[in-house]
Formats: sequence, structure tokens, C-alpha cells
Amino acid sequence: MLEISSPAGSPEGVIASVQNGADSVYLGFKEFNSCLDAENFTFDEFGRALEYCRVRGVKTYLTLNTLVSDYELPVIAHQVKEANRYGIDAVIIRDFGVMQAVKEVVPEVPLHASADMNVHNLEGVKMAAAMGFSRVTIARELSRKKIIHICRYSPIEIEIFVHGALCMGYSGQSYMSGLLGGKNSNRGPCSEPCQLNYSTAGHVITYPLALKDNCLVRYLEDIESIGVASVKIDGRSKRPEYSALVTGIYSRAVRGVKAPTQESIKMLQKSFSRQGFTDGYYTDRRDINMLGVRDEDKRSDTALFSSTRKSYLNGEFQRVPIRFVGSVKEGKPVKLAAADDMGNSSVVYGPVPEKAFHKEITSAFLQTQLHKTSGTPFVCLGVKGTVEPGLTIPMSAFNEMRREAFAEILEQRKPLSMRAEGKYSPNWLPDENDLPEEDEPVVHSSTPPAITVSLSGENQISDELIELSPKILYIPVTEFDFESKMINKLIKNREITVAVSLPRVIHDNEKKQLTGMLGKAKKLGVNTALVSNIGHIQFAKKHGMVVRGDFGFNVNNSETLYVLQKLGLISATLTFELPLTELRDIVKPIDTELITYGRLPLMITENCIVRNCTDACTCDSFTGLIDEQGAVIPVEPDFNCRNIVLNPKKLFMADKKRTISTLGIWAERLSFTTENAIECVTVLKRYMGQGDFTPTGFTRGMYFRHTAQD
Repeated sequence: MLEISSPAGSPEGVIASVQNGADSVYLGFKEFNSCLDAENFTFDEFGRALEYCRVRGVKTYLTLNTLVSDYELPVIAHQVKEANRYGIDAVIIRDFGVMQAVKEVVPEVPLHASADMNVHNLEGVKMAAAMGFSRVTIARELSRKKIIHICRYSPIEIEIFVHGALCMGYSGQSYMSGLLGGKNSNRGPCSEPCQLNYSTAGHVITYPLALKDNCLVRYLEDIESIGVASVKIDGRSKRPEYSALVTGIYSRAVRGVKAPTQESIKMLQKSFSRQGFTDGYYTDRRDINMLGVRDEDKRSDTALFSSTRKSYLNGEFQRVPIRFVGSVKEGKPVKLAAADDMGNSSVVYGPVPEKAFHKEITSAFLQTQLHKTSGTPFVCLGVKGTVEPGLTIPMSAFNEMRREAFAEILEQRKPLSMRAEGKYSPNWLPDENDLPEEDEPVVHSSTPPAITVSLSGENQISDELIELSPKILYIPVTEFDFESKMINKLIKNREITVAVSLPRVIHDNEKKQLTGMLGKAKKLGVNTALVSNIGHIQFAKKHGMVVRGDFGFNVNNSETLYVLQKLGLISATLTFELPLTELRDIVKPIDTELITYGRLPLMITENCIVRNCTDACTCDSFTGLIDEQGAVIPVEPDFNCRNIVLNPKKLFMADKKRTISTLGIWAERLSFTTENAIECVTVLKRYMGQGDFTPTGFTRGMYFRHTAQD
């Protein structure tokens, strides 16, 4: 049966989800999870919540699904140890550094890969399995057909989101909140700038980046049949009544108690929705009908929530299987034995039965009474017993025996088996022999980093650009003109390494198309690929490519670099979401790049913004989105009709060369997107110390913010 994994943003949220049929709940402490605006849990509350779930047969998953710094990893290690001692069933992770710390501290705790890891193909699932994950929450953007392919060949459990908020951008690859809204969604709460209205230069469309909520309750039987192990309900930031209502409807549907009706869909809409629901990704109908925004005038139904709250505060959801064996014999105390599904058992004794003058105890009576488990977490699966005729005992005595058996087994379900614990030893801490003397200053290298360049298309290449000889020139493999004289000339330049960059998103059905492109590039002499996802590493290696890591890996700490090194990357790109002071302190076991120029990506979308706005594929003539201040937000086409939304302002750091040189990076990268060939040369010259170009209205991004938590 499908596992229903429900949100628990507070202690009451745990009760709400559990008492409405959740098979597991996911919850977090008050830091290091993606729902910091939820109430969340103290250590004591966490321990009580886990015991509450454990005795009721409900699994608990700790969410540690944010990016963290080196100096936060020891705190993470402490939290995981505490969670382990409370009996957590798994840890949900998206940061490779967190993964490494958890594996060292509690090596026996199962790991689940968060949707924020952006695993969107089978190769990514297999890589996650090789890294030690036992479950992957795959990208929300995958269709039924693509999910079937992954489930069929996956070596580990697959989980999908079936209900709740949808972001226009791929999870873990959205930087809009941090760059425009001031809150780094990869580190906690999101300011939701995608929910704002943007105009589209004459096209009649509103809120082009806002999606309706996901709702797949009608497809649960189908989802189970294709091999999905767990379905996840989003909503830890919402009130407990929401969790109760949504979980209850999904639970009844999964268990075959009640199929979803139009009435239940209306109840879901009343609890929370953005102009209704969508199933667009699952059914592969990605269009304007997926768009929707929350109507603030239509608040959640108060009466509905009030009745829902009563439902989970009164009574128990019966899920713990129990079996009874009874014995009623003349001259001997009545005996009642009970056992649950975990091997816990109880034997209780009652009074010696008396001769029955009116109503005797029969086997049928025993069956009827012991199947009465309402008000408890138990559900009776069977009763056996020996009942001699003509005997009776008071009903109150029999009920007391049953209560005593229940209480004993519940108590036996509380203890947990302790797992082994280890010690977190950060890779980034130097050996004692390498530490500087007390009065010896720490000196950072002042060697100027090399300059690499990434292009969006071949039309940005010019003879002058080639003459300037950047260290590496990254060209999208999808934009590679293999017959071009300019490309051939570039490849023959021995001072420049020509590399292909792979799309940030590659679904399984798209690999064949890219295989041909990589093969042609290899024949031309290109042997380096820039990739952004764990599902792309082996794909590039299979085609004979040396692999470098792009910004999509979200390198926030030293441990992540060590993991990427083990995965075979020869370099990695540091995140652009940390201040320079923190980037400087990251230990760099492999070469690292840092983007210091260009329009930083805000999100990558599966749903084509251009087609939604214009009702046609008019990428070349689409001017972009316009915010409330009149700034134009460029929307660029990407592989297979995906879109990349770019920052309206260009990052500019050419006048900060001295600061950049102290970071210990191997190279700084200039990212050219909307620039023409002449502009590319002008910018490159400035970064090489030639000229005085400065873009109008530039940004420093997040490099000079005091903290990455904002």
C-alpha cells in the first residue's frame, strides 16, 4: 500500500496528521529546514512527537533540507544525534555536506533525498542510491510516463509530491527569492516573488509565474500501480487543520474507504488552493491552465476547519494490528493474551468465572468484544480462544482486562533500539601540524584567478574574443554548430579549452538527443563537460568527457566539494548565494570557479512562460516579464522548450579584483546570456584590465550581504 507522508509543522500538526491516517510525518527543528516559518519543534517537543508516532506505528522523518555552511555542520551533527536518540526513522537531505555529516554521526539512519536535490532522471536516482540514499523524492515536473520509467529501474524507493504548493521553477534551482526578495529560499523561508504580478509587454496574462496547487488525489490507484512507494503532501507552514483535512481525504482514498468525490475536492479547495488545482505535470499538460494565484478574499473555511479540528482531537485512528487469544475455563482466572505486529505481547488475568444463570460467555461473544477497539490505536485482526460453556464474568471486568492489555502493549512500543553513533570529523579542519603558530598571520593567496567564459550561443563568439584567450569557453552543447568555421577555429586555439555545458535539466527521454550532440563534440576534440546535477555526471563520463561542476550543485560548504571530488569532478562552481567572506573560508580540495559577471539565473521552468504569454513559441521576439518598477526580467529559451528567467540587473565585480583574488578560487567566470558578441568582448577586456566598462544599474548580488540566512 502507498505510504502517505504528511506535513507536521508543530506538535499539534503531528496529532492532526497521525489521527487522519498518515503513515509517516516529516518534521523539523527550529533551524536548518526549508519551512522556518512553521512553528517547528524544540528537542523536548521532538522527542514527545516521535514517541507519540512510534506507539501508533507511524514513521517520522527529520527534515534537514537546506543548504548550510561549514560552521553549521557541527550543529547539524548534534541535532541528528539527538534525533537518533529519539528514534527518527530517516533524515531528509538536499546538501551533500549535510549528507556527509549525517553518515558519519549516525551511519545506520536511512537517508532520503529531498526534492530540492532536483533528481529528475533515472541516472540521478541511481547516483543517489550509490551515495547511500534509500529513497528519492523526484522532481514535481515529471510526467506519469517518466515516473514509470524511473520506478521500473530504480534500485531504491521513489516518492512523489501529490498535493500542495507548486513553484514555477525546479526545486533547488530557484534563486529568485534570494536575489530579488531578500530571503534565500535555499536556506529557509521564501519571499515568494513568483506570486507577484508581472506584465508581459502587451500580452494579456496575469501572474505568469504563479501556479495552482498540485492535486493528484484522483490518481492514487494509478500512482501505486506504477511503482511509487510514497506520496507526499506539502504544507508544514500551514495550520494543523489543513494537514488533517488533506491527509484524511488522501488516506481514505488510498485505503479504499472512500474514493475522492467532487465534495471532497471542494473541501480541499476550501482548505487552501490557488484558483483550484492542477494535475498538469503528472498528465503532461503543461500550459496556461496550470496558472493560478491565491485569492486573499477567499479565506480558509472556518466551519470546515473547526469540525476538522474536533475530528483529530477526539478519538484515535486505528492502524496498529493486534491479535487476541482468550481462555475462559471453570475454576481458573480468565486469561487474555494479546500481541501486536512488532512482537510485543501482554497476558492479563481476570476473575474466576461463575456459573451463568442468564447470559453465558461464548466464542461469538469473545470475538465481538475483542474486536471493539475504538478509542485506541489498535485494530483487531483475529481472536482465538477456548470458552467452556455455562460460565460468565462481569462485563466491567472483561473491559478492564482489555484496557490493561492495550496499555501494556502501548508501553512496550515506547522503547527504541539505539543505533550506533559516530563522531563528526570535518574534512575541512586542518591537521594540528598544519595549524599556524599563534602569532603567525593567515595569508590568503593573492594570485589572480583565471578567467573562464560561459556563452548562451555561438553567435557570441568572435575573432576578438578568441584572441583574448579566456582559460575555458563553455558553450551549450545544444547550441553547438558542429559545421561552424568559427567553432573549428576556436577548437584549434591551443590556449583555450573549449567545453560543452549540458542543460541543467535532462529527462530520460531526452538523453538520446543529447548523446548525438556529445558524440559530435567529442569527434571535434572537445573532451570537457560542465554539468549541474548528479544525474548528469555519469552521462557525461560515458561519452568520454572530463566533468566540471556548475552552480546547480549549490556548493555552500567544504564538505560538498569533497563529495564532488569523490564523484569524479575536477572542478566545481561555488554558489552565488553566499557573501564573499564565507566563500573565502570554504576549503577547496578541487579547483573552484565563481561567477563574477552576468545575469544570474532566477529559476528554470518546465512550463514555458513564453508560450503561456503569447500562445505560441516566440522566444526570439519575447521581450520578457516586467515587474512593478518597470524593470525587464529576461526570459531565455532553454533545451526542449524550457525557460530560464534571468536577473534584470547584471552582476558586476570587475572593480573588486583585489577582493576576488583573496578568495582562493581557481577562476572567476563571466556568464554571457543576453549580450551580443561586441558586448562580450567589451566585458572580457574590462575583467582583463583593459578598458573602463561598467554596466548601468548593476548588482553585487549576494556577495556583500552580512549573512546568507536572510
